[in-house]
Amino acid sequence: MSPTRGRLALRIEQVHHHNMSASPLGFLRTKVIALSVRDLDRANKFYGETLGLPPAYEGKQQVGYLLDQAILMLKANSDVPPTATPNPRVTIETEDARETEKGLRARDIEISDPVQVYDEVHYVGSFLDSEGNKIWFCSFV
Repeated sequence: MSPTRGRLALRIEQVHHHNMSASPLGFLRTKVIALSVRDLDRANKFYGETLGLPPAYEGKQQVGYLLDQAILMLKANSDVPPTATPNPRVTIETEDARETEKGLRARDIEISDPVQVYDEVHYVGSFLDSEGNKIWFCSFV
């Protein structure tokens, strides 16, 4: 590797490391998104089979589904029931929101907000999961 390329790689690593700890409290990324569900078996089928998300484990116990490095955790018997009004709002970045919407529709998943351009930079849409939770998704235009 050339000395210039080595310095460039080091600088990229420094910038990446700096951005990773940009929060004054050290917040890095979303780790767990907990969703209230009424029927755990139905929700597991929706997220595991219909959406095709890989399972997430702690030890040998499945605790939810993976979205990159975040865990989507399904909580049955929660104090807060599922709702189409997001609280908290969960947005999942996708490669192409328009294609994601097509794929969701092909699986007969209810689109609550069709994909639209938002802030001139993002495509944003939402769907309802099997329990009625509104899940947002987005991609760059």
